[in-house]
Amino acid sequence: MSDFTLPQSSLLKQYLALTKPRVVMLISFCAVIGMALSTPGWVPLGILINATLGITLVAGAAAAINCLVEQHIDAKMARTAWRPLPSGTLTPFQTLVFSGILGGIGTFLLYAFVNPLTTWLTLATFVGYAIVYTVILKPLTPQNIVIGGASGAMPPVLGWAAVTGQAPIEAWVLFLIIFVWTPPHFWALALYRTDDYARSGLPMLPVTHGARFTQLHILLYTLLLVATTALPTLIGMSGVVYLVSALLLGAYFLWLAWRLYQQYSEPLARKTFKYSINYLALLFAALLLDHYWL
Repeated sequence: MSDFTLPQSSLLKQYLALTKPRVVMLISFCAVIGMALSTPGWVPLGILINATLGITLVAGAAAAINCLVEQHIDAKMARTAWRPLPSGTLTPFQTLVFSGILGGIGTFLLYAFVNPLTTWLTLATFVGYAIVYTVILKPLTPQNIVIGGASGAMPPVLGWAAVTGQAPIEAWVLFLIIFVWTPPHFWALALYRTDDYARSGLPMLPVTHGARFTQLHILLYTLLLVATTALPTLIGMSGVVYLVSALLLGAYFLWLAWRLYQQYSEPLARKTFKYSINYLALLFAALLLDHYWL
């Protein structure tokens, strides 16, 4: 179906779908967290708006490239076959142009109104996700999520750099938390989508090494995650309130991972995946609370 036969509202929805808005919203949220934690006061409004918009647009451009590269894979998977490229509602050329426009505007905003460091770090993140992860790692290794998680963990660093023009150790602690969070988050999804990934030909861990091996690694990475989330307090970024919140949130995540390891079920894997999203949001909310009001 040509996009010219679609109502304008439907066409806009198709372009929006290319940006993977739920993922991009999480990216933007984590970038804002980095901005907020980088300063004892409030983030300057101009920086907040331009940096958030610039990072969001470049992230949307990277997501569109991901959709372009993986259109044939998406067509084989039940959860992605509806996307604009597999369904034929948008063409590869339209997607490429759309990605270029988003990325161009986002880069301009970052360079003109934020600072060069944020611009270059954001572009490096774009290349890491759209090229290194999507094109090279994802189809080649079952450790794609672990290695590729570096790109997804960059938003707090980008936010911190946007405000201060620097990327100190505190920013990289936030990076490390997201980096360690990524494997148990995505592997929980992969467990109940194993058949989909098998059809796609992607070497996801449950496909190449089996469910039991994946369940063990979810448990191990969750243990590592709980330990990692103590780092902000250990280096003086946050206080006891954050630490208690992190340990309580982590304890429940660990309990879910343990149950998943002991006795797998699809509803439990879905529950673990959904909780992992809420976990990250609540963890960073606790950091904000500790930073501004305690």
